[in-house]
Amino acid sequence: MSLRVIISPAKKMRTVDEEPRPQGTPALLGRTRRLMEAVRALSREEAQALWGCSDRLADLNYERFGRMDLARDLTAAVISYEGIQYRHLAPQVMGVDELAWLQGHLRILSGFYGILRPLDGVVPYRLEMQARLAVDGAPDLYRFWGRELYESLAGEGCSLVVNAASVEYARAVTPHVRPDGPQVVTCLFGTVRDGRLRQQATEAKAARGTFVRWCAERAVEGADELRAFDERGYRLDEGRSDDRTLVFVRG
Repeated sequence: MSLRVIISPAKKMRTVDEEPRPQGTPALLGRTRRLMEAVRALSREEAQALWGCSDRLADLNYERFGRMDLARDLTAAVISYEGIQYRHLAPQVMGVDELAWLQGHLRILSGFYGILRPLDGVVPYRLEMQARLAVDGAPDLYRFWGRELYESLAGEGCSLVVNAASVEYARAVTPHVRPDGPQVVTCLFGTVRDGRLRQQATEAKAARGTFVRWCAERAVEGADELRAFDERGYRLDEGRSDDRTLVFVRG
């Protein structure tokens, strides 16, 4: 069984000249250019409303889009994104084998790039998947990308998509699953209180990053192997899990 793990990006990004280096071009770069043009066409005030951010961040990102060159000053996606998930994934300290597993099995969903391999070269941007940016007749990015992200995964020949993304980003893939295409298993990380599974946002990000690193270290290839995940005090809850959901409970 060939699997692909999907995760969310991070809002904060950086440009760095360090290992691992970029080794490819995003698959949907032509569509990314259309989004870049659409953001550039906005006024400073319209862009800030789209991003829903502070004046400082609006100034930074409006300037970024104004001088953006999608072919220069690139950083590998997996080290360009900053945040809790990526700190726990820790690609900078991975060996050659672990990075090769990431490149073959991990896909990062993005409102701007659509879908990325970890070592695809990217530039910093701000454009979340839930942004209501109207482009090419689509009222928002979910409609703009449509089935393309799922079909991109299917086109790689994988048989299983392991969803370790946030709800916001998973929505760009899971509604488009075909019966004859790759199926999706969603991984949840939480604690049980009052008989209910509770997912705390910060801890869930740490767990997702740790989960991906754990998979890379073990060169995971099949769904059954995922069930053994036991980092950060998590264990599979068999009673809450099924063919479409793996629930890992902590404590």
